[in-house]
Amino acid sequence: MKKDIQDLNDIKFMVDTFYGKIQKDDLIGPIFNGIIQNRWPEHLEKMYTFWQTILLNDYTYSGRPFPPHAELPVTEEHFNRWKQIFSEVVLGNFEGEKADEAIWRADKMATMFLSKITYFRENNIKPLT
Repeated sequence: MKKDIQDLNDIKFMVDTFYGKIQKDDLIGPIFNGIIQNRWPEHLEKMYTFWQTILLNDYTYSGRPFPPHAELPVTEEHFNRWKQIFSEVVLGNFEGEKADEAIWRADKMATMFLSKITYFRENNIKPLT
């Protein structure tokens, strides 16, 4: 029986497993690896605090999540793959209210990011960073 996401160790496991798959993915791996390069430990630490804040109400994240993504060369296909991998990782390892919330929040975030990226591209507007 799987358990729910309960603490920082669960967040770290979720994030590490997810980004481990992202780095090896044929579609989105090259984008992430090309931008993050050798800064994966720094990125993972930021993601731990982000999800810890979102799911556990431990306010450890500070920052604005959209600007680093604003000019990525991504489309709906990339976001769909991102959501697919995220859901597989969460559902494959956890079950419960927090696991469901993680998937819901990831979906909403991806939808919002794609919408904003598309808007900026279609209107030839440079996003604020």
